[in-house]
This record gives sequence, structure tokens and C-alpha cells, in this order.
Amino acid sequence: QVQLVESGGALVHFGGSLRPSCAAPGFTFADYVWSWYRPTPGKEGESRELVAVFRSADDITYAKDVQGRFAISGDATRNTLFLQMNSLKPEDTAVYYCRARTRDFENIYWGQGTQVVVSS
Repeated sequence: QVQLVESGGALVHFGGSLRPSCAAPGFTFADYVWSWYRPTPGKEGESRELVAVFRSADDITYAKDVQGRFAISGDATRNTLFLQMNSLKPEDTAVYYCRARTRDFENIYWGQGTQVVVSS
């Protein structure tokens, strides 16, 4: 059984840093596209916005409002995805979800989320 387990969320002050991680035992890291999502602000239900995508070390995309502050990375030897979050703002407060997608788009897996709270 494959699962994604996030950890590393916490309460941090404005301007602080966190490094949530997503452990993926049972996955072959290179076979997937890895992403971090968070709930879409102001929208009800399960809507989530993309924060960052890791297709490979040379193919990464960030949402505009985290560009330059967040860095996504992966450690294939540990089957773990990371999100280095710097210069945190109160509007970054959210549950952050890890997602793994097969490269053929056939399968998508989500973690349970890790809570990040940024105090002003």
C-alpha cells in the first residue's frame, strides 16, 4: 500500500522559515511528478491551488506568490519531498498537501496535509 505522509508544519512568526516534508514509502520517486498544494483562499470545499511542482531537479515550477521564497526539492534515495519555506507571511497560513502523480496522468495520490500557521 502506497501512502504519502507529510510532516513539519508548525506555528511560526512572520518572516520565519519552515521545511515541511512528504515521506513516500513504496513509491519509486523518479516515476512521479511531485507537487505541493494548499487550499484556494476564499473558495469553499476541496479546491486547492498549486504551490510548487517538481518534475525533476531541472524542471520546477512555482506559483507566482511563492516564487523566490519557497523551494521544492526531492531526495530520491529517501523517497522524500521537501518544501523549504522562507520569508513566511500570514497569508501563507494553510494546510499544505503533498501530491504524487504518475507521469502518464493515470494515478494521483494525496497526503493528509500538514498545518502551517504564520503569525503576524
